[in-house]
Amino acid sequence: MKTIQNSKKYYLHFLDRSITTREVIFILLLIFCLSPWISPPIALLLGLVVAQFIGHPYLHLNHKATHLLLQFSVVGLGFGMNAGTAMQAGKDGFLFTIASIAITLTSGLLLGIFFKINKKTSYLISAGTAICGGSAIAAISPVIKAEEKQISVALGTIFILNSVALVLFPFIGEHLHLSQTQFGLWCAIAIHDTSSVVGAAARFGNHALETATTVKLARALWIIPITVISAFIFKNNQTKIKIPYFIGLFIVAILLNTYLPFIHYAAPYIVNLSKSGLTVTLFLIGCGLSKKALASVGLRPILQGVILWICIASVSLFSILYLIH
Repeated sequence: MKTIQNSKKYYLHFLDRSITTREVIFILLLIFCLSPWISPPIALLLGLVVAQFIGHPYLHLNHKATHLLLQFSVVGLGFGMNAGTAMQAGKDGFLFTIASIAITLTSGLLLGIFFKINKKTSYLISAGTAICGGSAIAAISPVIKAEEKQISVALGTIFILNSVALVLFPFIGEHLHLSQTQFGLWCAIAIHDTSSVVGAAARFGNHALETATTVKLARALWIIPITVISAFIFKNNQTKIKIPYFIGLFIVAILLNTYLPFIHYAAPYIVNLSKSGLTVTLFLIGCGLSKKALASVGLRPILQGVILWICIASVSLFSILYLIH
């Protein structure tokens, strides 16, 4: 009897030690992601390794942490931009934004019908692809009264494709010799989440980063009209629209950097800190993509997301190559 009790104590002690070890590894990797040696794609890869082999020790806090950290990072990047350049970038991307959102939503819903995917799941994947990934899904899901499973599948699909885009887009951009403006515009249109857009564009150059961030955040404002349309489609009149306030703060940061000269002394430090915050955000996103999360997505939603993504990425790339020089 005493031997059994000792065995139980040893097992519990070992379990506690393994949990502590997991937390230590996670925290060390998190700190490592703040170093200049870790790029956004590597951070995402490290997060995926953590998710598959040791698990995220703070998974219940992950969504809120990534949400807040991304907003902080995006606002900070505004201190590295000029108002005139940002307005020109937004102007260049305006028509592309309208056309791509309309085409993506329509194509996504048709693909959902073809693959016989649940209507709400299909709509969330389409909206996430059309506007700004997880942010659009989070805003629209309560409006259409989506279930937790439907939201999880849509988010899983978007995050998987974001991971691929973060590595693939810079490679394609360099191979096709895209200009900074062309690549930034392409990222903003064809990559889902703001975090991956900024991560991919940052690898390509500062002007690409400025173009991509400005166009993507202007694109994110379309959450508001799309939310209203969604309420009409799904016949939900009792809805509250979530306005992305951090976009306003991003604009304020650009204006401060443009018109207040003394800000220039602190701006480079703020931008570097924001880029580090973005790298950590991608690490945390990777940590959230566990085997269970990946398995829950299923094949048909992935097919819808992949086909939709390839279509919008190809059409927007050819349009940008033809129209933007």
